[in-house]
Amino acid sequence: MATTSRRSGSVLRDRARPPSEQELALIPWMPSLKDNERERVVGDLLVGDVEAGDFICRVGRPVTYWFGLIDGLLKMSNDDAHSPITFTGVAPGGWFGEGTVLKHEQYRYNILALRKSVVAGLPVASFDWLVEHSLGFNRFVMHQLNERLGQFIAAREIDRIASPDLRVARNLAALFHPLLSPGVGHMLRITQQELAYLVGLSRQRVNEALSTLQAEGWIRVEYGGLRVLDLQALRSGTLRPR
Repeated sequence: MATTSRRSGSVLRDRARPPSEQELALIPWMPSLKDNERERVVGDLLVGDVEAGDFICRVGRPVTYWFGLIDGLLKMSNDDAHSPITFTGVAPGGWFGEGTVLKHEQYRYNILALRKSVVAGLPVASFDWLVEHSLGFNRFVMHQLNERLGQFIAAREIDRIASPDLRVARNLAALFHPLLSPGVGHMLRITQQELAYLVGLSRQRVNEALSTLQAEGWIRVEYGGLRVLDLQALRSGTLRPR
């Protein structure tokens, strides 16, 4: 997969367009806004089309937008070439980096597009205005931060799991998170290679793990993606001896 050195936020500056009504309907925090709040910020939202290998955020770059994924698949990772760590994947409907935006600090992670994707961005000034004026928006952000904390605690636990099959299961559970990835539902469009990038295993080993999880009845592999059958089992289940 090719990579680029695009600056943080450049995908929106270089390819910016207003969101369509259909894209606005896919933004999960919009329903939390009152009519006047929505009118105040909807004109500030930008949408950009990115290619596989484009960076949306880069370590050390100043925060410019609060980003969300309308369609596609992203990877959040560190910037260490000798010891790379994938923190999480970002699936459709996911918005990320609210902690960085709240603190107005530099990014401490990279966000990379694993496939052609559609990314939305709300400028920092608009985010700040909503924090100051919208109770509904504040509730949404608080829930995001709380769930994100739980997600990263779970990620540390996943790193200690010896079973590749369970590592794949736990990573899939994170991608199907109903609050952090509300656009996924029960079906996730993802290839085995993309999942391998997120989990840190070979594509062949991921294929074996998916076969095991399907045999357990936790997922079903379908054309173009995966369907979750038992989300709770993906999160905390144990595998039968084989």
